[in-house]
Amino acid sequence: MNDFTLDERLASDTFPVADLPLCRVLLMNDARYPWVILVPRHPAISEILELPAADQQQLWREATQLGEAMKVALGGDKLNIASLGNVVSQLHVHVVIRQHGDATWPAPVWGNGTPEPYDLAGQAHMRDQLLAHIQTLDVSSALTR
Repeated sequence: MNDFTLDERLASDTFPVADLPLCRVLLMNDARYPWVILVPRHPAISEILELPAADQQQLWREATQLGEAMKVALGGDKLNIASLGNVVSQLHVHVVIRQHGDATWPAPVWGNGTPEPYDLAGQAHMRDQLLAHIQTLDVSSALTR
């Protein structure tokens, strides 16, 4: 997965958390929701169908396992997993924990309301929580290189 470069918009809207076998995990800078973005570390990929089949399965494995861990630990009512790419073409997958009555429930998080950036302590706390959950995942797989 050489030559991987994170899109500038993703870099400016997120905080790095960790690298899974396939994806870079980023915390979205919006404290209204537990919201991470997974970016497969492949250069110049914009669609899931452009990934090799094994990496498509790995992407789903990483998204669902991390989403489940976040939902259980953070008490969410709904797990949203989506790949849109209408603004940022680099392939990325949103993993968002929703709660009945959150800032935009039941509407989508994208384009609704005003994001509430994390303060330094809140960002560090959420990053630490995510790292603790990531350490419990079993996302190992034979990836294509």
